[in-house]
Amino acid sequence: MDIATILGLFGAFGLIIYAMLDGGTLAAYSNGPGLMIVVGGSIMVVLLRSSLEEFLNAIKVAGKAFGKGLEKPDELIFQLVEFATVARKDGMIALEGQEISNRFMDKAVGMLVDGAEDDVITKTLTQDIESMRLRHKQGAAIFSSWGEVAPAMGMIGTLVGLIQMLGNMDDPKSIGPAMAVALLTTMYGAIVANCLCIPISQKLANRSEVEGANCELILEGILFIQKGGNPRILTDLLISFVPPKERDRLVNA
Repeated sequence: MDIATILGLFGAFGLIIYAMLDGGTLAAYSNGPGLMIVVGGSIMVVLLRSSLEEFLNAIKVAGKAFGKGLEKPDELIFQLVEFATVARKDGMIALEGQEISNRFMDKAVGMLVDGAEDDVITKTLTQDIESMRLRHKQGAAIFSSWGEVAPAMGMIGTLVGLIQMLGNMDDPKSIGPAMAVALLTTMYGAIVANCLCIPISQKLANRSEVEGANCELILEGILFIQKGGNPRILTDLLISFVPPKERDRLVNA
């Protein structure tokens, strides 16, 4: 699990709930019609902007925001250098059966074992990278759209509540519920957008960039191994993928 995502999510909602309890009870902030307008309404609008398949895929992709962190580039380089050493010493077939947790690298190594040509490897893995980035981009766009729509639905709920209140000024009992809809829908919209949708969208976009860079690193390393390159210079080839502060440790390893 991504600790930062979990900590941020529970921390944000926890602080909001703490502030609510400090001034009353949670029941005072519960309003069924308001939730229907903001949550249900915003989901319907997002579906209107996209397709059901895109929306469901976005929910699946959102799991990456909560999943474990991606491998660091130096970890991938160490593994690739190890594979290059094995392949140069015992041949590509010796890479078969290696324990590889990264699915992209596992596929790439499998292509080496099968004797695929470098152009086939490049075309196949490049297409995989582009497809991955497209899925992540669509997922991030769905949540970004949701974050845009939720406050707008909250404003619609506010207008609905105000209209109900002004239309029943002669009935004091109806003013309170109408005012609750007016105020709570604005709050619901702000919470859904700023504590859930927009952060997930940004997290998915960031993880997509990192995962894409890792896959490009792996592709470079695999092509180097396929050509029978010297493992001693593989680190120098891939070191540009590593942040400058961590390069000394990698070179001196």
